[in-house]
Amino acid sequence: MASRIYTKHGDDGTTGRFLGGRISKASPLVAACGDVDEAVAVLGMVRAECEDTAVAELVLRLQRELFVVGADLATNPERRDKLEPGVSVVTEAMTATLEATIDERLTLRPLQPVFLVPGSTATSARIDLARAVIRRAERHAVTARETEHVSDEVLRYLNRLSDLLYVLARDTSGPDPEPVSH
Repeated sequence: MASRIYTKHGDDGTTGRFLGGRISKASPLVAACGDVDEAVAVLGMVRAECEDTAVAELVLRLQRELFVVGADLATNPERRDKLEPGVSVVTEAMTATLEATIDERLTLRPLQPVFLVPGSTATSARIDLARAVIRRAERHAVTARETEHVSDEVLRYLNRLSDLLYVLARDTSGPDPEPVSH
């Protein structure tokens, strides 16, 4: 007999936590996990059509790191001692790597005093969408923190990731427009 994807356990409006336990699907923590999952999917769209192999490799790394974020958020708080740094719990090193990547990219293309409207390329538009989803994940995680365990490092990571996605969207949008004087 083939295995089934449905368990029927969630029919009561709850979902399973990583390492046991259940939580309401209405929880802001579950919303944050859903946002992270959505961002992984949007970044998959970026990677599927991206012709720049360096950008595609970076996006794949970010997708994999978002699985770590999801595990960190979804874990039963009583079992966090079972988590493995960088595999199921977000680490300071992960956030530091995002910061180093941002700094490296800004060295190659410094910020300009212009506002870029998303959509100049399909890749940059999708990265901007992923950035917006990550910002939503961060807001939901902050709200969830009022009643659930959300680590400081998850919040820092999500904040830096939105910064990196802003820079990456700009990098894939083509040349910066000239500043407009008023």
